[in-house]
Amino acid sequence: MRVLSVASEMFPLAKTGGLGDVTAALPCALADHGVDMRVLLPGYRGVLDAVSGCHATEILELPLGRAELRMCTAGAVTVFVLDAPDFYDRPGGPYLAPDGRPHADNWKRFALLAEAAAWIARSGMQGWRPDLVHGHDWQAGLTAACLQAQAGASSARPPYVQTIHNIAFAGRFPAAIFPQLSLPEAFFAIEGVEFHGDVSFLKAGLAFADAITTVSPGYAEELLRPEFGGGFDGLLRARAQQFRGILNGIDTDLWNPETDPLIECRYTARSPGRRQINRRVLCRTFALDADRALIAILSRLTRQKGIDLALATTDDILARGFNLILLGTGDADLEQQARQLAARHPGRIGVHIGYDETLAHRIQAGTDALLVPSRFEPCGLTQLCALRYGAIPVVAATGGLADSVIDANPAALARGVATGIHLRETSVAGIRAALDRLRAILADEHCHRRMLRNAMHCDVSWQSSARLYRDLYARLLDRKPG
Repeated sequence: MRVLSVASEMFPLAKTGGLGDVTAALPCALADHGVDMRVLLPGYRGVLDAVSGCHATEILELPLGRAELRMCTAGAVTVFVLDAPDFYDRPGGPYLAPDGRPHADNWKRFALLAEAAAWIARSGMQGWRPDLVHGHDWQAGLTAACLQAQAGASSARPPYVQTIHNIAFAGRFPAAIFPQLSLPEAFFAIEGVEFHGDVSFLKAGLAFADAITTVSPGYAEELLRPEFGGGFDGLLRARAQQFRGILNGIDTDLWNPETDPLIECRYTARSPGRRQINRRVLCRTFALDADRALIAILSRLTRQKGIDLALATTDDILARGFNLILLGTGDADLEQQARQLAARHPGRIGVHIGYDETLAHRIQAGTDALLVPSRFEPCGLTQLCALRYGAIPVVAATGGLADSVIDANPAALARGVATGIHLRETSVAGIRAALDRLRAILADEHCHRRMLRNAMHCDVSWQSSARLYRDLYARLLDRKPG
């Protein structure tokens, strides 16, 4: 079974968040289930320097412009890199210019990606042609429309799966771009790419996909409600038979406290006491008092992630005897607040603005608890890493957070199955109450040890989820026309 994955980022070549981790891990997990997944990725500045073995090239004359398609490798994954310097070779990130604003031509950059995906689906690359195409988020969504237009009335096209990683990003652009997309006029309609008078690339994916997935069962349920659905809830309800949530996993080889080369002291669920060595090293790194319990935040610094709520509870965190570490980057005002809090509380709060992969591993291996107070969270990966490393996740009861963490309520504690703490409400008051519950658990050595071991024994790998994707692909291919 051959599957083309269409994505705007893939770790370690390009990453702004969890999407890059997912698109990197899924091909390797699916390989164990007989799926040959290859990834189409834009050729951002530096990507071609980071891949290896670019041994094949095709020149593509696409409606939006000329590009070279290079077949390369990134670790164990085959990557098709779309080399179009006018579109991708520029300073800034995949989506934002150096001034923090979206690239003005993002619609064109990701429409070109969709055109290239449709070209591969039609013509193949070096004898490899996909049986099915799987697009990720709005950046790939237009692929579904391109495939539909390419097939015309025959419907002879590969099945297409659209995955929603975060519905808050709709890929919405003015209607004036539509004539440049080389799509049939009829596609600019409520049944197509039109969204409140504009063009939405995500809407294209949702409207023309053969199946729609999102990254957790809980988020799938939330997206059917107006308060979470971002204006797409009606469409998703109408397509409920084709829509499901499949929980993300993490790369359990990369995130493994038994073998992790980035941490000071390796450990297992059978020897969790060795975590304390990592904890002491982590406290020295941030010049914190090692005698106090430690809470960490690893996150994009945005209001969606509830970082404003976390910063507003800093006094409560310190008053309850905890120290705090924060690692992340995001909204400038939240970054500034975090810096000011660290300056105001030396020895109690440590802040690193930016992302550091090594530091992320060391924090997971050394912190006592990880706070994730997101207002909504499609899946979340940091809480899965926390489980793997034996840090207690303190999470909002939303989306994939609720799906992956078993709350330490009285029933779960009595049965000995709890792995973390759910906020009763996503608010400052909710965080305060969760801190009190956390403090009680840490003070009860037997309870803490049991939760730590429960957490570390959780299956947070991709294996079961990869099997569900494989089964979904197989069902779609069984229904594929002649």
